[in-house]
Amino acid sequence: MYYVEEMTQSAIAEALGVGRVTVVRLLSEARALNEVRVSLPRDMAELSQLEIALQKEWRIAEAIAAPLSSPDADPRAAIGAAAGQYLSEMLRPGMKIGLGWGKTLFNSLGFLSEKSVPGLSVVSLAGGVTHVHQANPAEFAWQFARLYRADCYLIAAPAIVDSAATKNALIERCGLREVFDFAKSLHAVVVSVGPMTAQSTTNQFGFVSAADQKALRARGAVGDVLFNFFDADGRLVDHPLNERAMSIPIKTIAATPARILVAGGLDKVDAMIGAFHLLRPTVTITDQFTAAALLEKATARSA
Repeated sequence: MYYVEEMTQSAIAEALGVGRVTVVRLLSEARALNEVRVSLPRDMAELSQLEIALQKEWRIAEAIAAPLSSPDADPRAAIGAAAGQYLSEMLRPGMKIGLGWGKTLFNSLGFLSEKSVPGLSVVSLAGGVTHVHQANPAEFAWQFARLYRADCYLIAAPAIVDSAATKNALIERCGLREVFDFAKSLHAVVVSVGPMTAQSTTNQFGFVSAADQKALRARGAVGDVLFNFFDADGRLVDHPLNERAMSIPIKTIAATPARILVAGGLDKVDAMIGAFHLLRPTVTITDQFTAAALLEKATARSA
């Protein structure tokens, strides 16, 4: 009635003999249970021009710019919808895919086409299972694997440990070597990027202290991928945190055949440019206003 016949919620409530609040709840539950899916058209001329310009500027094989109502709107849902649609179409039997984390990626779960993909393997690219919440790296990978009945490999460790020696011990003596070796054979990786701001997911969940944040910015850090902090030119900054992150090495991720960067928001423009240099993504999925800001920034830097 609502999505196909376009009836109002009040009209549906009257037709069913229930209260309007019940209709709202049922519609919300249908979305949450993935019984209703939304797809975004990609034939808008303005968006196509942005996508082509992004591809040329950053030598990206495919760029996707999701439509957004205004520059002030939260882009995560729109980007998540575009990412969910893209990933659903990309998956193939026998594929090995590595997944990053973050609120933007978590938003894609509601837009994935649930189905069985024979032989699919999913790898969480970062630790973090000691502190479970919606944006946890392990939670996203696990939910993704569940939707596709896939095998799931997790890094059973904190996101960041106390020393490089501890990291090495966990990998070599605590059973994580298998996951790190398996990651070398991935067909694709899907990652997001975090900015160096108070609003970043990394900062909000307390993965990095205020003192470390300040020190990282002083060394030129503009963002992070999987707790690996880099500067505007895509170089990992000289800071101990980069030796303590329990994540698949950036070198391994950058060598994966398909590298999909999913991120957006005007606060992430500098971080995304750094990530373009760091990972050389083959696909990027963002929103239209971030895409325009990325191109504007690139033009300014060239000038």
